[in-house]
Order: sequence, then C-alpha cells, then structure tokens
Amino acid sequence: METLGRVLVIVPTYNERENLPLIVERLRAAVPEAHVLVADDNSPDGTGAVADDLAAADDHVHVLHRPGKEGLGSAYIAGFRWGLAEGFDVLVEIDADGSHRPEELPKLLEAVGEGADLAIGSRWVPGGKVVNWPARREFLSRGANIYTRVMLGLGVRDATAGFRAYRAATLEKIGLAEVNSQGYCFQVDLTRRTVGNGLRVVEVPITFVERVHGTSKMSGKVFTEALWRVSLWGVTGLPGRFRRH
Repeated sequence: METLGRVLVIVPTYNERENLPLIVERLRAAVPEAHVLVADDNSPDGTGAVADDLAAADDHVHVLHRPGKEGLGSAYIAGFRWGLAEGFDVLVEIDADGSHRPEELPKLLEAVGEGADLAIGSRWVPGGKVVNWPARREFLSRGANIYTRVMLGLGVRDATAGFRAYRAATLEKIGLAEVNSQGYCFQVDLTRRTVGNGLRVVEVPITFVERVHGTSKMSGKVFTEALWRVSLWGVTGLPGRFRRH
C-alpha cells in the first residue's frame, strides 16, 4: 500500500455545537495524524466559537468561517480549495452529526492507499447497513441510488453517500469550478465527474447511524434538486462509464 501523505478531514457545520466536539475527538483518535477542517456557515447556535476553542487547543484542528448558510456543496468546495492550497494529499468528507463513524475512516484511507481515486463509504453494498433509520428514509435513499445508477450508468451503489475520501489529484481533475449542486445532488455530481474522467471508484461498506443530537438538514427541496439534476444528466449523457477494477 502506498503512503498517503497529508490527510485533511472536512467537517461542514450548521448548528452542530453539541455534536462537533464529539466528532472531532473521535476523528483525532481514529486517525491521529490527520488534520480536521471545520467549515462553519455562521451557525446561530455558536458552533463557530466551539470550533475556535477546539482549534486553539489542537494544532491539527482548523476553522473556516463562512458568512452564512450556503449549503453543503458550497462548504465542501470551500474546504477542498483550502485543503488543496495547503498541500494536503487526501481530502475527506464527513458529517458532523456522528452518522458517519470516524472509526471507519481508516478503511476508506486504506482503499485510497490501494489505488482508489475516490473511496466511498457505502451503505448499500454487502456489509453496509443503516441503524435507527425510519423505513421511509431508507426507501428514499435506496430508491434514489437505484434511479441514479440506472440513469447515469455509474455502477456505484451509493452515489449519494457523504462519507468519502478523494485524492487531491482527483479533485484537481474533475473541475470543481463548474460544480454548483448541493446535498445529495452534490455527492452524485462529484461521483459522475470522477467516473467521467476515467478515475477509479471503490465502495467500502460502512454502518450509517442516525444522528442523536440536532436536526437533519435533509429536505424535500434537496431531494427534488437531486431528482431533477440526475434526470437532466441522464438525458444529456455522461462521458465515460464506471470501470470495475
């Protein structure tokens, strides 16, 4: 397995003051050499101040204060740009609410070290599962991924997953400046761009756990945007097909 270099874990936040210290502590324990970037959208509950306190106590924690709630995709793009400018070699997406277990991050990094250009923490491959999800939420997620797979021909079973690790070279190649999608749709967009550029995608089974504190940011608007964009991409075509390795 190749040496990964410097790893940056990006944690977008909006009103996550209860969850943030817990997720940062678990990340630092799971992969001690990794750095953490909190991208906070000026949370009204003071999450940004909590992030500043964590950064003051740990030189591996950094904070990106953003002017307001601009959406998940925008937060990740800002985090990617910050990480690329700082010379990180692997950039990781993870939710702040604990639904993605930091203890499983080493599996994603291992997949990158073994040659993946993008490693996705997948709920819908053998060995993956969800915990404490209502049946309706699972139905929507499974259905959205089946629709995406059929429309775009990606071969990826969990293209909407938000726990993933990218090589810096992957992000530099796929055209971040052209990405303006959000939520579920943002994850699908980056997946299709990675596939379309002939890069290697590996899905790693994970256990997704429903949040305990705070409120989900998922909404009907986010789901509708994803459905509309996937349909449009499916009709207009996707350059390249998913390559199994």
